[in-house]
Amino acid sequence: MTERPFTIAIAEEQLLLLQAKLDLTVFPDELDDAGWQYGVPLAEIKRLTAYWRNGYDWRKHEADLNRELSQFNRQIDIDNQETIDIHYTHQKSEVASAIPLLFIHGWPGSFIEARNILPVLTAPPPGQPGFDVVAFSLPGFGFSEAPKKKGFQIQHYAEVGHKLMLALGYNEYVTQGGDWGALITRKICCDYGGTHAKAWHTNMAIFGRPPHPLYEPISSLLHAITPYTDFEKHSLDRAKWFEEFGSGFYAVQKTRPQTLGYSLADSPVGLLAWIYEKLVLGTDNYAWTDDEVLTWISIYCFSRAGPAASLRIYYEVESSGGFTAVPTPKVPIGFSFFPEEFGGVPRSWLRREGNVVFEAEHTRGGHFAAYERPGDLASDLRKMFGMGGPAFGVVPGKTGYA
Repeated sequence: MTERPFTIAIAEEQLLLLQAKLDLTVFPDELDDAGWQYGVPLAEIKRLTAYWRNGYDWRKHEADLNRELSQFNRQIDIDNQETIDIHYTHQKSEVASAIPLLFIHGWPGSFIEARNILPVLTAPPPGQPGFDVVAFSLPGFGFSEAPKKKGFQIQHYAEVGHKLMLALGYNEYVTQGGDWGALITRKICCDYGGTHAKAWHTNMAIFGRPPHPLYEPISSLLHAITPYTDFEKHSLDRAKWFEEFGSGFYAVQKTRPQTLGYSLADSPVGLLAWIYEKLVLGTDNYAWTDDEVLTWISIYCFSRAGPAASLRIYYEVESSGGFTAVPTPKVPIGFSFFPEEFGGVPRSWLRREGNVVFEAEHTRGGHFAAYERPGDLASDLRKMFGMGGPAFGVVPGKTGYA
């Protein structure tokens, strides 16, 4: 488990192959005035493809990532599975007693999701707590090796994160995640909570169910007579919209990921359209620049195992019970609510799910909160774990203050 420094250095042959494929792109037709109703508009993809071919400079962004992020590789042995070489960034705060925080991304993200929030967490303003942040590429994502065997399930992703923290000397730590990161950090706090994982924070508040009228009559009655807030109504409407119009990718990736994988591995423009749709629909009118989008997509294009590997988490997790298979952790729990998240559940449902100690509601932001609204999310973490917060001092000796 020796740590090895890592520098992103995509081979020139890969860049030339990408250019050749972009030159040969065949675009589909499109209905008149289709807009976003049928998917990503043709004009959007043509514009991004043209810039990818003739203006975008991967080497510049590769150098920027290497300069901004301290990156490493380390092999992690997975019980009853295999050994996987993991890519991660480890950013230490200048604060001596910084709180160790494990950040875990989801799909269609990567370690780049932590890029904007890392400097905010590690360099706190005066009087605010600092964090040592570890953000790794999930197995099969980015520059981490992919599993070779079937059955790599949620507990194995959790094991990778936990063993990485131990290897870095963090015997006790807190966690934060959205998307798959929410489920993985939840699982970490179930399996290693109390002794190692001391608290859990997520910006994806989908865990919870309404009280059962037969088994929980009082809670059910209170739920029936308590009106939802406007924010909660919006979250439920957003969840319904996502189920009807935004979740097609989920159905495919949880059932036949390999079939889709051929298209994403072979066609960079197909990969661009598949992921760009989620970036746009999952954010709150975030002003994506073309360079941001293409850097995000290029990480998938140049990933160690190829983009198909990132799809298999859907199949493996769903075949083993999905989100409902992970019980509620007993550690302190914090939720941040962003209006354009792909849905959410009422607060009363969440509060029945465990030791909820922190809630914060925001007027802007969506699914990629750490990237889109890093200041808001970092502020919530400081309020939860900082002095006077409900989870202050959960990591002994690591208060976050100088």
